[in-house]
Amino acid sequence: MSRPVVDLAMRKATKQIMVGKVPVGGGAPITVQSMTTTKTADVEGTLAQIYALYAAGADIVRCTCNDLEAAEGLAQIVPRSPVPIVADIHFHYEMALAALEAGVACLRLNPGNLRKPEEIKLVASEAKDRGVPIRIGVNAGSLHPELYKKYGNATPEAMVESALRELALFGEVGFDDVKISVKASNVPLMIESYRALSEAVNYPLHLGVTEAGPPPSGIVKATAGIATLLAEGIGDTIRYSLTADPVEEARAGRQLLEALGLRERKGLDLIACPSCGRAEIDVIALAKEAQRRLEETGYPIQVAVMGCVVNGPGEAREADLGIAGGKHKGHLFIRGKIVRVVKEEEMIDALLSEAEKLMEEGVEARLAAADPNAEAEARADREALFELRGQDANLSSQKIERIRKRLGGTE
Repeated sequence: MSRPVVDLAMRKATKQIMVGKVPVGGGAPITVQSMTTTKTADVEGTLAQIYALYAAGADIVRCTCNDLEAAEGLAQIVPRSPVPIVADIHFHYEMALAALEAGVACLRLNPGNLRKPEEIKLVASEAKDRGVPIRIGVNAGSLHPELYKKYGNATPEAMVESALRELALFGEVGFDDVKISVKASNVPLMIESYRALSEAVNYPLHLGVTEAGPPPSGIVKATAGIATLLAEGIGDTIRYSLTADPVEEARAGRQLLEALGLRERKGLDLIACPSCGRAEIDVIALAKEAQRRLEETGYPIQVAVMGCVVNGPGEAREADLGIAGGKHKGHLFIRGKIVRVVKEEEMIDALLSEAEKLMEEGVEARLAAADPNAEAEARADREALFELRGQDANLSSQKIERIRKRLGGTE
């Protein structure tokens, strides 16, 4: 398991709700969500996407419920889904009631779009009777007109007030099985809104930067907002809202949680140096090929691809497995220890082979099986590179001599 980077003890204590069999809040593992892009009426197509999202790391999946056909589709999708299904509701409370009849595990209501108090309370009452939670999904782009008039724009105060108004209506029917989001496409606004909301309530929070856009910029924006809040102990479930295949959303969310040490590694974590003039191999091409082939295995390990045998194994000593390129050779290492030296053309195959053995036998067994001559051969390669390039590559000795002369030193 990866070491926690974010101190779990610092997470804000929140009420726990159950989305189907998945706990959210109350100290439960932070979950990853995504949303299907298929027409919900297309049952087989939607299920295929849900299974792809599940395989990529999604714990919960949301589907739109915007018409009768979608509601009927949900009735067929819910019992066949590998994850709990949330119904996305915007303007028509009847669709929320239909989704409940379909057996969904949660509803998402946008208080800026579904505004009539009597309709909101009816949905909350029906959800309460079925034990189904509701996400109050506040969005900076669709607040109630009164809030825009009151605050002049979408502000953190306006976002929080929108959520609190909805909570008050739920309270009138005794419903508090709730999680909340206050999303914005503007990252600073999103961060400040969630900070304010976290101070105001103890309900679990669903984090996201809405309409983040296509990768890579969308991933950067979403990560900037979500990771900032997670590092502060705020947030119980997350979604990347990307203009892309939703599988990329699930994968990005899972990778973020793994990178922060908030979820156990489920898939490959490939680290690689950015390459430099010391590299004797094409690091970029090697890393891409290693990632492609290792991802196909599904091994939950950290693998390093380094371009320099001088520093590579040491810099990536925490990796489960790695390879560093030398002159026509590759130094294969496990947790920083050289276990084998292979030909350049064999580097990827050797990496794949060792990964398979590592998964089957474990770290200690593979370290014990190291080539006894590997470290000496690697040392010779490193020394040869030092000799070839010179240990004083930055000409520091000449610079020091000039400094001493300028300052009147004798040596």
